[in-house]
Amino acid sequence: MRKVVEENERMKRKYVFYLEQAEGLDVKSTDKVLAAILKFEQSTGFKPFKRFHVEQAAKFKITLSQAKNQRGQQLSHSTIDATLALVRKFFHWLAGQTGYKKVLTYSDTRYFNNNRKSARIAHTANEKKAPTPEAAFHAFQAMPSATEYDRRDKALFAFFMLTGARVGAVASLRLKHVDLFHGKVFQDPREVNTKAAKAIDTTFFPVNPAYLECFTAWIEFLRAVKFFDPTDAVFPKAQMGLAETGGFIKTGLSRDPFSTTTPLNKIIRNAFAMVQLPEYTPHAFRTTLVKMANDRCKTVEEFKAWGMNIGHENMAVTMGSYLPIDKHRKEELIKNLKTA
Repeated sequence: MRKVVEENERMKRKYVFYLEQAEGLDVKSTDKVLAAILKFEQSTGFKPFKRFHVEQAAKFKITLSQAKNQRGQQLSHSTIDATLALVRKFFHWLAGQTGYKKVLTYSDTRYFNNNRKSARIAHTANEKKAPTPEAAFHAFQAMPSATEYDRRDKALFAFFMLTGARVGAVASLRLKHVDLFHGKVFQDPREVNTKAAKAIDTTFFPVNPAYLECFTAWIEFLRAVKFFDPTDAVFPKAQMGLAETGGFIKTGLSRDPFSTTTPLNKIIRNAFAMVQLPEYTPHAFRTTLVKMANDRCKTVEEFKAWGMNIGHENMAVTMGSYLPIDKHRKEELIKNLKTA
């Protein structure tokens, strides 16, 4: 059973207030901070923060190295590194608070630093698994389109390939954000759940025309047949009703979006599973599109525009996060370069 230390809880609330008001973090971010701090408290047996000593930090690192995730696997190097960083920042802030200055110094917080080897591994870019354009199109073609729910799901797949938008943003999109005439979608952070509340103006990527045909047909269906308004969801959830025999059944499309991204993830994963491919998530489309850019873009300017279209503010993110080069590929590229 969790032990509650009133003074600890008070300082955590004060820290969250600081993060939200001074650092501008949202609830999802502060929840991660609180989860990391809770792990530290558990490792100390919920001792008051005022009784901190550096041995607790050392023990915490050992605890994390032995901990397992919900799937029963050891925590990854990146998870451990991120957790230590969040707790270190909290104690660095705590060291400047009244009542803690005499028992905690800024140098004490350095004991939360990860060891260099683990930190290096944690920050090593791994190749992201993603479908090839051919594999994605194969899965797309195999998706059924008999019912309006099928057509919604297929249009969802098409939209991910057309935009590379994040699943959270897609779940919150409304019809007014889609501009078929100019072939674009505007992810307005005031109404769309974009990462870091960024405004993203995305022109549909030059992918297989069948994707645009499918998505266009879906939008026209919502507007002309279902009489959806501009404020209605682009990918609405099903309207549920009571069956005559009891239980619930789908009675049509609701005008509301899904409340979580779980159903959207499931739709995409199932589409790939149906053709015996790995169950890629919606986020994998972003990697697919960046790899397409690497093959298609002829200039740095074109590659930068492609990254901006997907929502990246600079090329470092596009290349570092979605297009890592392993050691063997690096050697191959260098050896193949022609001498002047």
